Amino acid sequence: MNKYVEKLELIHWITELQDVHTLAKIKSIKENKPIMTDIEMLSIEKGLNDFQQGKVRSHLQVKKRYEKWL
Repeated sequence: MNKYVEKLELIHWITELQDVHTLAKIKSIKENKPIMTDIEMLSIEKGLNDFQQGKVRSHLQVKKRYEKWL
């Protein structure tokens, strides 16, 4: 599919869009100002707190623990 057709499809989709959260994300992309939801921010904060408290595992430890399911 060429870029022109893709752009037209996106324009059509955006004009029909009713979800204000999706519209806000699209606007933030346009303005190059990414926004995060409260859940995303809380998740990042939790990860940073876990890291500061030493509640982390190395990639190798996690891989070894879950290798039977991979």
